[in-house]
Amino acid sequence: MGRYQIFFAAVLFSTGGLAIKATTLSSLQVAGARSALAAIVLWLLLPTWRRFWRPRALVVGACYATTFICFVVATKYTMSANAIFLQSTAPIYVLLLAPRLLGEKNRRSDYGVTLLLMLGLGLFFVDGDSATTTAPNPAFGNAMAIAAGLSMALGLMGLRWLGRDGIVDGEDPSGAAALAGNVLAAVVCLPFLLPLPDVEVRDLVLISYLGAIQIGLGYWVLTRGLRSVPAVDVSLLLLAEPVLNALWVWIVLGERPGPWSTLGCGLILGATWLRVALQSRCSVEG
Repeated sequence: MGRYQIFFAAVLFSTGGLAIKATTLSSLQVAGARSALAAIVLWLLLPTWRRFWRPRALVVGACYATTFICFVVATKYTMSANAIFLQSTAPIYVLLLAPRLLGEKNRRSDYGVTLLLMLGLGLFFVDGDSATTTAPNPAFGNAMAIAAGLSMALGLMGLRWLGRDGIVDGEDPSGAAALAGNVLAAVVCLPFLLPLPDVEVRDLVLISYLGAIQIGLGYWVLTRGLRSVPAVDVSLLLLAEPVLNALWVWIVLGERPGPWSTLGCGLILGATWLRVALQSRCSVEG
């Protein structure tokens, strides 16, 4: 049952790109409204996450708030595949920063995987994508997606830092940081939501879906699946998210990356799978 829950969460997360592109609201309006609704849902469904105002949770939450905002902006300005796969290059920055920030040593295999990720990242800039209706400024969007990858890496390292304490007195500091990220993103984007714009019914439905279902329900289902599924299996199942994200946008909006960007997607996906496989092997041998 747990694996089905993880995969269902990945499917929910994967619909974000299509829903974001389908709204007529600006990127910051979408980011703010989505995070505000997500924060409410997470507060209601996950009581162990509620102490998000603690300093350490807010520090890590700021990294996730940056990721949430940058990803929405990237999705609005570049192709959805570019946004999700460039964000997925976060392990590059983890490799570079973890030894200094967390005191963790890198394995030799990490460098090979990171080289593949860097090559995949570079291929996104070979095609020189021209502006389209669904991707009006690919260069800016790609830059924001890279920023999302960097902030996600900082967030992941922050979660490791918080996770060393585990759940204490029924409180989950890692979950609190995720909730803090949504709260902070909503606060940062609030000025762009006021005064409230005239919105279509479709926009209200899509924003409600993004906040309550795609993020809120998605995280709730994910946390339930995490209780019974090994970390390596979780990582493999969540690889469905970037693939499906690009697939939905291609099917519905006809948005297709160029050949070099497609190859970059494949390299990033393959490098991520290889990293998970190597982690699994090391855990077995250890």
